Amino acid sequence: MLMEEDMEQKPCMFHDPLALQAAEKSLYDVIGEKYPPSPGQSSSFGDQFLVDSPENESSYSVGSDYGGSSGSNSGSSADVHWNREVGESKAPFMQMPLATDFVFQSPSMSSSQLSPIQENGTMSNGNGSGDGNGVVSSYAGNFVVPNFFSGSDLELQFKRGVEGKKNHDREDDGFEDERSNKQSAVSVDETELSEMFDKLLVCNGRDEKPSCILHYEAPENEVKCSKSNGKKKSRAKKSQGNNNEAVDLRTLLILCAQSISSDDRRTANELLKQIRQHSSPFGDGSQRLAHCFANALEARLAGTGTQIYTALSAEKTSAADMLKAYQAYISACPFKKVAIIFANHSLMHATSSADVIHIVDLGILYGFQWPALIYRLSKRPGGPPKLRITGIELPQGGFRPAERVQETGRRLAKYCERHNVPFEYIAIAKKWENIRIDELKINKGEFVAVNCLFRCKNLLDETVVVSSPRDAVLRLVRQANPNMFMHAIVNGSYNAPFFVTRFREALFHFTALFDMLDANMGREDQMRMKFEKEFYGREVMNVIACEGSERVERPETYKQWQVRNRKAGMKQLPLDPLLMKKLKCKVRGKYHEDFVVDEDGEWLLQGWKGRIVYASSAWVPA
Repeated sequence: MLMEEDMEQKPCMFHDPLALQAAEKSLYDVIGEKYPPSPGQSSSFGDQFLVDSPENESSYSVGSDYGGSSGSNSGSSADVHWNREVGESKAPFMQMPLATDFVFQSPSMSSSQLSPIQENGTMSNGNGSGDGNGVVSSYAGNFVVPNFFSGSDLELQFKRGVEGKKNHDREDDGFEDERSNKQSAVSVDETELSEMFDKLLVCNGRDEKPSCILHYEAPENEVKCSKSNGKKKSRAKKSQGNNNEAVDLRTLLILCAQSISSDDRRTANELLKQIRQHSSPFGDGSQRLAHCFANALEARLAGTGTQIYTALSAEKTSAADMLKAYQAYISACPFKKVAIIFANHSLMHATSSADVIHIVDLGILYGFQWPALIYRLSKRPGGPPKLRITGIELPQGGFRPAERVQETGRRLAKYCERHNVPFEYIAIAKKWENIRIDELKINKGEFVAVNCLFRCKNLLDETVVVSSPRDAVLRLVRQANPNMFMHAIVNGSYNAPFFVTRFREALFHFTALFDMLDANMGREDQMRMKFEKEFYGREVMNVIACEGSERVERPETYKQWQVRNRKAGMKQLPLDPLLMKKLKCKVRGKYHEDFVVDEDGEWLLQGWKGRIVYASSAWVPA
């Protein structure tokens, strides 16, 4: 995917909750009308934007004979609010032996063959024909036009396709660097695969496993693992420059937050000055953490948190750079890998006899989770089942709010074609709590699985909106009556309405994350610095400097989510002891010794040095 044509110029798809609202506000300014504010908005943190924009819902299907594919595009409405690459005795549901060929797809890799979208909304390829009604006939064998690069050319990107993209200057409070990039109205021509991409995801032969797939099982006769394998020792911390005095940056940060909370600007500015002297984006973990939090405190003190957060989101970081930074992160940290393995394993063993599997993926993003599952399904005895995926994402800005989620569907369709898995894809770009059950297109007799990994933290709760979007989404899940609900969350307590309390919890949470990266990635690693800026930096800015409905980083603990899920009418499935043992062995053998994999109350817990950061569990209707 990193080698997709024009990828360097495409905006990243990672969460950007305020960019679309800001773009709409600029349009209101041009026509001389006042942008409608949101209810409950805090005047100290800028205007909240509510907008109705087109919603695209598309479906693609690949028949078992692969003689053709179809695509449909129908417009409705997308209510855009945020857009942001968080006890019973029962028998275990996954006691089946683990397959020796269970595989895992790295989240940084995916297929990139795209078919062009014409201006009339039809989809075709080099051998297909579009008749203007959204139906396209094609031959799968002519779908791929491969083009392989040498290892030294991995950074090269083809620049063909859309030219003359426009950048419109933003005029919000003098933020000159804040720009709004329009999405292209039409997609680029059929893309070529690079040698790197082919090695990472696409097999050279039908029976060959993708080289990027992680084989996490231990041999059948060797379940125990050696603690000495793969251990990494923490590096000694570097001294803070020429300063001999020890500075407690965490205490200074908390004192500064208290001063800002009490509106003691003079003391807050003095403390910020001290923090700036001893913090650096290039230092050790505590120095980088202090630098990140100081930026957020300064923005809150100046009342520019929302504007700065929007400006950070609007920076012209290419999707390729974001994916490279994300790839560096997952190579050093097992959190996302373990969560995906847990979800895919749960699904595979629950669908061993299903003829049709329908996955409703809340927050599909680039779809990195599913190639490994598709590969496993292709090897199932008796032939693969039909796979239906409903990919749900938040709308992107521009003329095609569902463009990227549709691209995800085309990539997955290509992978299913290669492995002879019948496939159908439905793309929905809409505010999650406004999705209706009929839009999911659930059919009778199919195995329905709802999947949501780490994205529920961006839903507003009852402290902001009386009708909680979190509970609304969980009610939708329950209404779908799934055979399984796979839920992974960011375990955090920094969702309190009181600023100082929220600040303390966020400080403790991100201290563990910065320390984890400091122990597993070099301090001069450019990808680490980019990841900390683009992911952690923006999250901290939102948590500390934004309020009301503009604060979209709202994680809860796994125990709080357990209460919500049970209230919605769900019950937990027990963990598979064999899977837990093998995951623990994998983490102990391949990653730093301070990574934690544990379990509590049927939740799989992951953390760093005893602090739980992520949690995963499987649910069914009660």
